[in-house]
Amino acid sequence: MSHHEPGAQSRTTQTTKYTPDRLDQRPVKPSKTGYNIGMLAFGILFIAALSASGANFSRLAEFPANFLNYSVLMTQGVFQPLTEEVISHWQAALDGMLESVMIAWIGTLVGALFSLPMGVLAARNLTPLPIYVVVRFILSMIRAVPEIIFAIALMLPIFGLGPLAGALALGVSSIGTLSKLISEAIEAVDDGPLESASAAGANKTQMIRWAILPQVMPEVIAIWLYRFEVNIRASAILGVLGAGGIGSLLSALFNVRAWDRIGITLVVIVVVTVMIDQISAWIRHRVIHGAPGKPDHDDDDQTGPQRPQPAATVPELGTEPPSPRVPG
Repeated sequence: MSHHEPGAQSRTTQTTKYTPDRLDQRPVKPSKTGYNIGMLAFGILFIAALSASGANFSRLAEFPANFLNYSVLMTQGVFQPLTEEVISHWQAALDGMLESVMIAWIGTLVGALFSLPMGVLAARNLTPLPIYVVVRFILSMIRAVPEIIFAIALMLPIFGLGPLAGALALGVSSIGTLSKLISEAIEAVDDGPLESASAAGANKTQMIRWAILPQVMPEVIAIWLYRFEVNIRASAILGVLGAGGIGSLLSALFNVRAWDRIGITLVVIVVVTVMIDQISAWIRHRVIHGAPGKPDHDDDDQTGPQRPQPAATVPELGTEPPSPRVPG
């Protein structure tokens, strides 16, 4: 007869080693081979692109000294005494910047004028599929072409070299971007007003007027204003090609290395651009969020002039309050 020691079975169970199965094993660390190969290929392409650009990297060591030298020359030009000649330089820079702003404004107006109907036609929830596909393809083609190509290939032969060609080139380019953003805003509207208008017998035009536009117009106006900011920067680039504005002035100054006037022009560009950005951002905020909120309780005692209050009858200390008058 075998004799078992008390508690031997429980100690055997406690000392049994746990062996995890495949489900309990830790996940295998993913291999980084593909990531490393991708990064190596990206580095090779980047170096090949730099080599193909013809850049002279031996002059990179001269960049700090040149940057400091040009910065000093431009700063001296900005802070030089205001003689008649210097004032004329400031005035020329300001006139060029205002011309760029007008180019951007005309381009934005052209884009806004055509982008709203094109955005409606490019919205899937309003337009039949064949028209939707065609309009989307046209907008994609417009967005694929840079503004410079529109200015050189399309506007320059018709209107010649000048601000009008740059403004219309910006306008055509704006149509592609603005229409896409507007169509996406229309596709994201609440379907409730659309269903209500349809149930009331509204046709397509009435549905757009009373169910779509009230929902999307704040966002559409914000998109137009943002595009205006983008067009201001784009107009400066087009000006380098002779489309007028501040870009043409900068190109002429760089050709003669007039660093003092370049400094003045850059200051005007930065100041005017920042001012327009701030004004545009304020307008967009007001359009989207509305006016500052009013108090929840429009009580005359809080918002209106203080009304004279009747003096309270306070009994003097030690006297009894007046007893209510009993009729009869």
